[in-house]
Amino acid sequence: MLREQKRMPRRVLIIEDDKDIARLLELHLRDAGYEVSLAFDGNAGIEQALSKIHDLIILDLMLPGVDGLEICRRLRAAATYTPIIMLTSRSTEFDRVLGLEIGADDYLTKPFGIRELLARVKALFRRVEVLKLETAHQSHETIQTGDLVVDVEKRKVTLRGNPLMLTAKEFDLLLHFMNCPGKVCTRKELLNLVWGYGYEGYEHTVNSHINRLRAKIEENPAQPRYILSVRGIGYKLSDSADLAKG
Repeated sequence: MLREQKRMPRRVLIIEDDKDIARLLELHLRDAGYEVSLAFDGNAGIEQALSKIHDLIILDLMLPGVDGLEICRRLRAAATYTPIIMLTSRSTEFDRVLGLEIGADDYLTKPFGIRELLARVKALFRRVEVLKLETAHQSHETIQTGDLVVDVEKRKVTLRGNPLMLTAKEFDLLLHFMNCPGKVCTRKELLNLVWGYGYEGYEHTVNSHINRLRAKIEENPAQPRYILSVRGIGYKLSDSADLAKG
């Protein structure tokens, strides 16, 4: 009988300058079966984040040295995508949306409950697994709509043979559209599928990402051919028939 291969524990990096909070999170995450590393300032945090592989980073917004937003920016510019849950003592909509725009996957405002954090961590890992399963069959494929080509494995996009520089969230958004051309998606659906439930209520952030994506893939963003608005509902990707008519 073949032995079932034991799964390695997921690795979580906590970057938090409040040592009491960091060690409390470490304790509960270890109890939940995760392998945990700690960094108490931004400089140590970014060094660990970029030099080692982690399955999740829990990142405080306000840090000595390099702050959380800059760390998030650098991580999203890296070749490997690591999920991020951002922590902050601020509660304004500006800070919440800013974290989302830069590329955080979820967001918690202090004070928060340990149970809520653990639920967010589990939900984020479930979403990551779903995304992996959805793209597993495409891992060595390219998807094409008109002159737009997506290499799923390499996470590269070309338009008429020219490479496009997309952020991680722009790529995920485009990939979702490319997987279901012609299907109309509401802003709420796109927000939940691409960013996760932690940003419910911030559907307008989808609009800003759509606008930036159009600026990169459309010849005339004011009259898009690829990502179309569906009045009163949301957006869809043109199917082959639509592009042929264009």
